[in-house]
Amino acid sequence: MSSPSQQQFIQYLQTELEISEEAIDLALRRQEPSRGPLHMVLWQHGLIDLDQLGKAFEWQVNESIATAKRF
Repeated sequence: MSSPSQQQFIQYLQTELEISEEAIDLALRRQEPSRGPLHMVLWQHGLIDLDQLGKAFEWQVNESIATAKRF
């Protein structure tokens, strides 16, 4: 089961970047700690482009900042 943060990230990928559920499922199946975060696996497999990869990184940075401000 994925964490709430990962679920929010997946929702962002699907709604804002229009990444298909199939692409995300494939990346989740291939994701391992040594392969990196979900958005990197999507990019490595050609499922997102560099623009989408950059937006995914931006989302994660902004989410980290928002989380830090809550505590």
